[in-house]
Amino acid sequence: MSGLREFCGIFGIYGDERAAEKTYLGLYALQHRGQESAGIAASNGRDISLHRGTGLVWSIFSKPDIMPRLNGMSAIGHNRYSTTGASGLLNAQPIFIRYKGKQIAAAHNGNIVNALDLRKKLEDQGSIFQTTSDSEIILHLIARSREDSIEETIMESLTQLEGAYCFVFLTPTKLIAARDPHGFRPLCIGGKGAAHVIASESCALDIIGAEYVRTIEPGEMVIINDGKITSRMLPKTAKQSSCVFEYIYFSRPDSIIFNEKVDKIRRKLGKQLAEEAPCDADIVIAVPDSANTAALGYAHRSNIRFEIGLIRNHYVGRTFIVPHQKERDLDVRVKFNPVTGVLKGKRVVLVEDSIVRGTTLKQLVRLVRSAGAKEIHVRVSSPPIISPCFYGIDISNREQLIASSSSIEEIRDHIEADSLAYLSVKGMLSVVPKGNLQCAACFTENYPTDIPVEFKKEQFDSHQS
Repeated sequence: MSGLREFCGIFGIYGDERAAEKTYLGLYALQHRGQESAGIAASNGRDISLHRGTGLVWSIFSKPDIMPRLNGMSAIGHNRYSTTGASGLLNAQPIFIRYKGKQIAAAHNGNIVNALDLRKKLEDQGSIFQTTSDSEIILHLIARSREDSIEETIMESLTQLEGAYCFVFLTPTKLIAARDPHGFRPLCIGGKGAAHVIASESCALDIIGAEYVRTIEPGEMVIINDGKITSRMLPKTAKQSSCVFEYIYFSRPDSIIFNEKVDKIRRKLGKQLAEEAPCDADIVIAVPDSANTAALGYAHRSNIRFEIGLIRNHYVGRTFIVPHQKERDLDVRVKFNPVTGVLKGKRVVLVEDSIVRGTTLKQLVRLVRSAGAKEIHVRVSSPPIISPCFYGIDISNREQLIASSSSIEEIRDHIEADSLAYLSVKGMLSVVPKGNLQCAACFTENYPTDIPVEFKKEQFDSHQS
């Protein structure tokens, strides 16, 4: 509950007579990665059908006549949160085009950092864009390619992109998935009988009873056709840079990403935090739900009892607005309720996964204190966020980041806690598998790619509108 917003979730399945239905379930499991819009494209072997809408997955596909129209043995799906391009049906995915007598649909997770430059070049050459999303660029590149096979066409197009991307492509007869050479975002392969499955996280495999097979490697393109999987590799980049925030916050704790169990890593982060920032307290509680596992790790290592001190209302979405709001913290009170019997008279360690602006955490500290807590010591299972992210996380300018301009003591004073401590960068990377291959730019300002000035300005402008 850090104030960060998710990016997107993608799913694909090949070789299942109920492909669209399985894709729906996969998107349901990936709902946490995007809640603005969703869509499914399905192929019957000859033609691709498409349905998209705004809102949550269940509402978009709730009408009984929708699924029968998405018939076929293969399908791809997408949940969207806008990082580049406005929200709404215009930019909902998958995006479907017909070109040169062919058909292709695409779904994308990530941010293409050279999108503005590519778009300008394509428009100068006569391309007409239907969306404001960076995801549409790949389809224009595909349509303009002179390569013969779809595999070569996609490969050539991908080599022109810079930044973070995971794609699933659907043609009438093939399912193709690709991950950028840096490996910023997770993407895995699963299997269910004769069917092959692609998903952002393994929790989407679990919901349809598929087995996790492996992660798609950075720079790998997987082609599924006639029940067989083959793969090809894009040119290697200087260094793998998987997003460490996938472990800290974004991915579900029951998922496997980058070939590692998220729950296990978050527990280790909590344990490392307890080593670095011990506290004399009576109980440990979490800001639910993303900090639950780290709080368990903190409690275990520090031998302080873990308690459920905050109850989250799961029926409140991100778009909830309080009519005639009179209290500044009413939105937090709607989403969270303190357990007074647990908190009253206690010295509390409140574990959070990250702090962006600090506004919500300040209100939570007040809420816990109002329930009778004697002391509140905030512990954060990630380092201070000091730098914008340009690879798909909604922190694209420093003005959003309290740690970029305030000391830890100033942040502690702002959130009104009795003490505040963060996990160190060194401690975080020592816990995360292959820490030297993780992108931690939001904590260190060490970006793994060049960031065009125009892209920085566009990102800033888009999030201010």
